[in-house]
Amino acid sequence: MVQPSTVLTISAATAATGILAYAIYFDYQRRADPNFRRNLRREERRQARAEKEEAVAQTKQKRKDIQRAVDQATEEGFPTGVNEKEQFFMDHVQKGELLAADPSNTMEAALAFYKALKVYPTPGDLISIYDKTVDKRVLDVLAEMIAYDKNLDLGGGINLSDLPSAEWANSDGYGTIDWDPPSSEDEVEDEVEDEVD
Repeated sequence: MVQPSTVLTISAATAATGILAYAIYFDYQRRADPNFRRNLRREERRQARAEKEEAVAQTKQKRKDIQRAVDQATEEGFPTGVNEKEQFFMDHVQKGELLAADPSNTMEAALAFYKALKVYPTPGDLISIYDKTVDKRVLDVLAEMIAYDKNLDLGGGINLSDLPSAEWANSDGYGTIDWDPPSSEDEVEDEVEDEVD
């Protein structure tokens, strides 16, 4: 009678031998067959192209979502009275801090901070505070919202609409994100390539 451990050992050895044989065959084909190498390179390029197209689509969708959120916030309006502004500011800063704790709520957190920024008397000062206290992923989305809103006066005579483009350097120093909306699909693709590099 054959013991179960013997059957398992033989099965595992057979599977390992099959995997090793395929690895040797694959390596031989890769080295010896030019058509096989060509097909591998083609597949790599096809996969890289698909990833690039996916990244471009995600970037476009993210920008549309940000623009839609800013437009919706503007349509809802902001309080005009001093006490209402103060309460609105406090509520939205608190809401933004709570939402920023969860990475899946990045857009909502940035929108809450953006709304608080809109009613703050000196937005430029508040941006400096946000820069020191808010998580970078939320800050990046907030920066896109600020750049999209051409009516936001940052104080000190600086207005983003006066600048040709605003750039935000990553904290690790690699690449920048262009906040000026691209005018063509080629610009979006170039921008994604710069971010990936």
